[in-house]
Amino acid sequence: MSARQRLIRTAADLLVGSGVEAVTLRGIAKAAGVSHGAPLRHFSGRAELLSAVATLGFTQLLHRGAQLPDGTPRERVTAACHAYVDFAVTNPAMFELMFRRDLIDPQEPGLVAASSAVFDTFAELVRLDRAEADDDRLRPGTDPRLVAASLWAALHGLAQLWLWGALAGASFAPSPESALAVTLDAYLG
Repeated sequence: MSARQRLIRTAADLLVGSGVEAVTLRGIAKAAGVSHGAPLRHFSGRAELLSAVATLGFTQLLHRGAQLPDGTPRERVTAACHAYVDFAVTNPAMFELMFRRDLIDPQEPGLVAASSAVFDTFAELVRLDRAEADDDRLRPGTDPRLVAASLWAALHGLAQLWLWGALAGASFAPSPESALAVTLDAYLG
């Protein structure tokens, strides 16, 4: 494993164990057993290193999308939605970092490629579902990518609210699964 890859892996492990705010260049260097200046020999700064870690997160999410079960387009998009929320709930620190534009470089080419691949895969699932759907809930000509973006935003919001305890602490205390079921009914019918 290259020194660069070791620093990324160490940062990812530190992220999982201690959360986003604990992932500093000095902390990564210490955990990797290298000098505190070593990360700067491989990365221009914290944002570049954290972008590489976030890229790893998007790659893991894309891998989950590749593992969807066979089935109808509706079943596959539903499984993708469940996989997204499950990823967020089981990987809260990685999920947070992936979308923290104040900590990562959102223009970093590897990160752009990985996050775009996740969205493109999701948008294709939604497009296939919309093509198969026999309903008139959407205006004719509605771009399936806009539907995918809206559904992704709803999923992200649901996951984020759950992670922050806002839904778990609600008077009716839904489970992530029950809240997701309502979201999917609203979008997919």
